[in-house]
Order: sequence, then structure tokens, then C-alpha cells
Amino acid sequence: MLNKYNATLEKLSPGLRKILGNIGWLFADRILRMGVGVIITAWLARYLGPDQFGLLNYTIAFVSLFTTLAALGLDQIVVRNIVRDPDCKAETLGTTQALKVCSGILGYILAIGAIALLRPDDPLIRLLVAIISGSLVFESLNTIDFWFQTQVQSKYTVWAKNIAFIIMTAVRILLISLQAPLVAFAWAALAESALGGIGLTVAYSISGENLRTWQVNWGRARGLLKDSWPLILSNLAIMVYLRVDQVMLGQLATDESVGIYSSATRLSEVWYFIAIAIVNSVTPSIVEAKNQGENAYYGKLQKLFNLMAGIAYAIAIPMTFLSTPLVVLVFGQEYARAGEVLSIHIWAALFTFFGWSKGVWIVTEGQTLFALVATSLGAVMNVGLNLWLIPQYREIGAAIATVISYGFTDYVMCFIYPPTRRLAWIMTKALTLSFLFRRS
Repeated sequence: MLNKYNATLEKLSPGLRKILGNIGWLFADRILRMGVGVIITAWLARYLGPDQFGLLNYTIAFVSLFTTLAALGLDQIVVRNIVRDPDCKAETLGTTQALKVCSGILGYILAIGAIALLRPDDPLIRLLVAIISGSLVFESLNTIDFWFQTQVQSKYTVWAKNIAFIIMTAVRILLISLQAPLVAFAWAALAESALGGIGLTVAYSISGENLRTWQVNWGRARGLLKDSWPLILSNLAIMVYLRVDQVMLGQLATDESVGIYSSATRLSEVWYFIAIAIVNSVTPSIVEAKNQGENAYYGKLQKLFNLMAGIAYAIAIPMTFLSTPLVVLVFGQEYARAGEVLSIHIWAALFTFFGWSKGVWIVTEGQTLFALVATSLGAVMNVGLNLWLIPQYREIGAAIATVISYGFTDYVMCFIYPPTRRLAWIMTKALTLSFLFRRS
């Protein structure tokens, strides 16, 4: 068996073997986090109860709205620039790091100011936001991961992040055992972010690279921001329709509703790592395929979307029917209402997978303005649907709003904008699973 496996690997091209190896590392990372993370989250949810668990998740969702500002939409742009011009590595990474430090500090200040306006009479939530939003400053250290992505060497990121995750998982278990207050878990979230960043710094050095070679060039900074500003706004819009449901539930319903909804989304969104791992690994290959011609380029995109559709259906269909027993098994009877939420919300995965895949095309084609318009419209739709549905259906309404807005942004909009119609038909072929019935 092992000989057959090795023989099969030998038939693959070195580039494909490297991609598969990278995906394997990312999958191992997320499988560990999915397994251990769900167990710890369930334990924490049972310990805190729906009300305090909802308050913690409200804080995390609120801070995540400012994460986009800290990230500056540079992720795939930096990867693209280094792939196209490897000689600019030190300057591109150093400049990106400097920009992210500045944006992280700004995001921290804005998060604290915004929560003071929204919850002026709630000192606990203001304290939680002040603690957790400190992670925005450590976002700058994720710049190192961009280099590992260009080299298809995510194993270094996996090691760095997982060591921090394992350490803080042990800390959370200790905190639960000691019956620690809610604020202690906010400090744990901040500590994990800091340890992850420090781990990346160590991993970069172990890989043979040197942070001291990085340089800051403000002319290059202007160029990066010129390319990324539409992505900053579009990523903000993405984060709005990813997290605004929890924030609006906290404002329009109760913290308990946030807790119920959050338990469902933890089981739904835990699968998103699959799309992220695959897209991060194949992005350099697809960018290079653009130089080989349109047929090779769109052929690779079709294979990517086919894979995403197949995986999404394999997850969503069983989860639809097993949602309530699964929620009760994991989180307990207190969270039984989350089963119906999960059976609806899980279908957002299909369009989320497409959205991550579409991001490769957007960056390669320089269509960041389209991304801005599409995601902005999707965010507006999500907010509007939440305003309408949450007062009537609470967490169920938030789940419905999420699926509709995701589908509109990541699929329907591609039919409306002429340059993306070819991509829309690629998605349609993937959605209908036509690749399974194609004649050989």
C-alpha cells in the first residue's frame, strides 16, 4: 500500500506535490483546531451559559469588525507582488509590517470609542472590548505568513499558531477548572494572539530568513494602499456580513440569542478552514497559469470551484438533518434552539467557499473595485434583512439573512457585472455538479 502511495506521488509534478503538501499542513492545523477547539468551546459554553457565552461572542464579533482595518486588505496583494517580483520581498514585507502596526493601533482606538457609544452603561462589555481589541496590534506579525504562502510552506505558520493554540487551550481548561470570571477568558484570547505572532517570528528565523533585512519604503506603501483600498472596504463589508448578525442580535434581541446563534455558527463556520487552506495553497499556481493563457487559467479556476462545490455539499446535506442532535450533544440541552439555526446557516458555507475562490480571480484580474461594490451591496442587504428578520425571528432570522446575502454577493452579483459572467457560469457548472456527469 505504501509503495503504491509513493508511486502515485512520484507521478505528480513537483509543484503539485508541494501544493498538496501545503494543503496537508493547513488541514492538519485546522483539524486540530476543529477537534480541540470545538471541545473547549463547548465546555466553555456550558460553563458560561448562553447569556455570558453570548456576551463573549458579541465582543469577539464586534472587535472583528475592526480587524479588517488592521489587515488593510493586503493579504493576497502582498502574495501576488512577491510571486511576480521576488526581488522586492524585503521591501514589500517590511513596508507591509509598518502599515499594519499603524492600522492596528488606529483600529484599537476606534474599537474602544465605538463600544463606548453603543454600550455607554455597560462597563463589562467596554472592558472586554478594550482587552480583546489589543489583538489588532499583533495583526502586524501575520505579515510573516505572507512569505510562507508565497513559498507554499505553511507548515511554519501551522507550527507557530498551534503551539500558541495548545498553550492557551491548557490555560482555558485551567480557568474553567478554577471557575474564573468572564474577563479572564478575554485575556486568554489576547494572549493567544500575542503568542501566535511571537511564534511566527521564531518560525521565520528557523526557516533561514532574517527580519532585519526588511525595509520600509513609503513610496511602495502608497502603491500597496492604492491597490488595496478597495479591498479594505470590501473586506470590511465581508466582515460586516460575517459578524454583524451577532452584533445586531446583541443590540436588537438579547445576549442569550447571541449565545444560541454563536453556538450554531461555531459548528457551521468550523468547516471554512477547508476553503482557506485550499485557496491559500493554489493561489500562486493560478496566478502563474494566467501567463500560460486563458484556457489554462480558467480551466484551473473551474477545477477549484468544482472542488469547492463538492466539499460544500458533502458538509451541508448531512448537517441539515443532524443539526439538532449534534448541537445538543456538543453544547447541551440549553442550546437546543441552535439546531434549527445550524440547519439554515450551514448552507452559507457553499457561497463562502465560492467567495474565497473568487478572491483569487479578483486579485489576479485587478478587479478589486468590483469586490468593493459586490460586498458593500451584500453587507447592506445583510443589515437590512437583519433589521427586518431579527425582531420577528431572532437567531433564525439572522441565519436566513446570512445565507441570502452570501448567495447574492458571491454568486448573483457575478451575473450582473459583465466581466464576471464567465466566472458566474463556472460557478453554475460547479453548483449543478455537471462535472460529475461529463463524458470522459
